[in-house]
Amino acid sequence: MASVSPCSVRWSSSSAASAPPSFSRSSPTDAFPRGRRAFRLRGGDVNGLPRALSVRAEAGVSKEDVVIVGAGIAGLATSLSLHRLGVKSLVLEQAESLRTGGTSLTLFKNGWRVLDAIGVGSDLRTQFIEIQGMVVKSEDGRELQSFRFKDEDDSQEVRAVERRILLETFADQLPPGAIRFSSKLAKIGRSENGETLLELVDGTRISAKIVIGCDGVRSPVAKWMGFSEPKYVGYCAFRGLGFYPDGQPYEPRVTYVYGRGSRAGYVPVSPTKVYWFVCFNSPSPGPKITDPSILKNQSRELVRNWPSELLDIIDRTPGDTIIRTPLVDRWLWPTVSPSASSGSVVLVGDAWHPMTPNLGQGACCALEDAVVLARKLANAVNSGNGSVEGALKSYESERWPRIFPLTVRANLVGSLLQWENPVVCSVRNNVVIPKLLRIGPMLEHTNFACEPL
Repeated sequence: MASVSPCSVRWSSSSAASAPPSFSRSSPTDAFPRGRRAFRLRGGDVNGLPRALSVRAEAGVSKEDVVIVGAGIAGLATSLSLHRLGVKSLVLEQAESLRTGGTSLTLFKNGWRVLDAIGVGSDLRTQFIEIQGMVVKSEDGRELQSFRFKDEDDSQEVRAVERRILLETFADQLPPGAIRFSSKLAKIGRSENGETLLELVDGTRISAKIVIGCDGVRSPVAKWMGFSEPKYVGYCAFRGLGFYPDGQPYEPRVTYVYGRGSRAGYVPVSPTKVYWFVCFNSPSPGPKITDPSILKNQSRELVRNWPSELLDIIDRTPGDTIIRTPLVDRWLWPTVSPSASSGSVVLVGDAWHPMTPNLGQGACCALEDAVVLARKLANAVNSGNGSVEGALKSYESERWPRIFPLTVRANLVGSLLQWENPVVCSVRNNVVIPKLLRIGPMLEHTNFACEPL
């Protein structure tokens, strides 16, 4: 591993012109066996090297071609996509291990097409139930409307996927040492040669030719690039994963229940697990609550007079899967919002475009970002004469026309579903949903072509 003297590096807030960097390249099938876990690097290891071999680099600044900040869905999908295309990357994760807590996420056909392109779709399908349709109910249990997905679109595929299993599946496919844990970003800047300098909380310094920010809704990389904090949309959500050791009894469909200023839903994930959520209006995000008993009691109180299966699912939810989150988004206004890339630094997923979950597209869009960016970046890197900055700008140009409308649409759908006015809610339940709602047009955004990497 190369190193430089600490005196040869200067922190700068702006990039300087430099010659195009050279990159090390590898075949996706060379020295990296598939199917092995990317284990935590212990004792200050860097890139899988023994500690004794990395002491010299620790005295100065270690050198990396591609650094990905964040080992969530966006970060691991991007790293794996690059790996499939022969580009190595180092993923920095601030936690001590994969953050596998939380519940599940719903993936539509666009998400599954990406997972197939990356090469993990088949493994995941065997673990999760395919959802056949959806039903919408009022809070008193009356059915308002129902649909079968394949009646509207024969190619549609919907499954709820446990976040833990998705992350572990990605990590298992990465080469050993690809993820470095306990690596929280403390500082970011530029060197005189145009590379990006990352300083970690533990004092480690890394000079990277390319930095990909996949560090979530509160992304420090996005903040450094000039993005504002995501905006709270006026409601919060409880989420959890009910557990039925002897088998869950629910049909393979999404069930939504709409009330006044609140709504809930549930969907089978596997033969023994059911994902649920409860959204409720709140003038402010409120304090952060982590006590599972408080979270469970508060969520139960919101739906205490609603269909009884909701209470049963909540009661069967282990405390470590219940979370409460304020919902936020960021609208990427043309010519007003910062660019998704700055020099050789770029954003992916929630770090760039946090959106509300009302269309079920947050994770799907992050997966789309990952493969689009990986293709463009790999073309620039592997060709030897491509422009990295041009590839990043091309990624933004392709993704923005898709991301911005989806973010706005998800926000507007959520606003309509969180109505409190009793007259408006009556019209929604008795006219709009049973007589006007059509699922086909609402799923057009899941059309996304994705060829294998």
